[in-house]
Amino acid sequence: MAYGVLIPKQIAAQNVDAWNRSAVCAGAIENGMIFSLLTKSATSGESEVWTALVPASSGSHLTDLWMAYDPELVYTSSYRGLDPDVRNFIVPATKIFSAFRPMLHDILLMSEDCFSGAWGGATNTHANATNSTWQLVWGTSQTGSVLSVAYLATSYISIGTGAIDTQRLTAYTVEVVGI
Repeated sequence: MAYGVLIPKQIAAQNVDAWNRSAVCAGAIENGMIFSLLTKSATSGESEVWTALVPASSGSHLTDLWMAYDPELVYTSSYRGLDPDVRNFIVPATKIFSAFRPMLHDILLMSEDCFSGAWGGATNTHANATNSTWQLVWGTSQTGSVLSVAYLATSYISIGTGAIDTQRLTAYTVEVVGI
């Protein structure tokens, strides 16, 4: 199974430490997934680690969302870094990972596996946070005042698998237009 690949092209979090966090989730998490960070971990020794929760429409938790972005060192059994294919990367449940807060006008390159649904050319031009969904969902426009990205271009991400014709991963350059 292929998981999301995220390349932050131009993000404010690269310059502002306050928009970066360490997080932990009860389930597995992929790069590019979105979530709320409302509480800190209750686990001993994790005083600066936040708990990732699925976005929820109650209490306006479809705004002020965070996005997973951890180095793609694939876990193989209990070892990291043995698989060079970044499409096989996922953070296992209860492992600490890196997250950043998308800000207006951030530019991201995200593989198609980062999204729910399909980009639809002239029709599905925005991807939005949706209730009880970890991924951004393609839609025809920005949905109210929720985390939303606008499609800019179709691109690809080159991956080093060593195989012929499978090194290009379809990806979309998007701009954050709602937070």
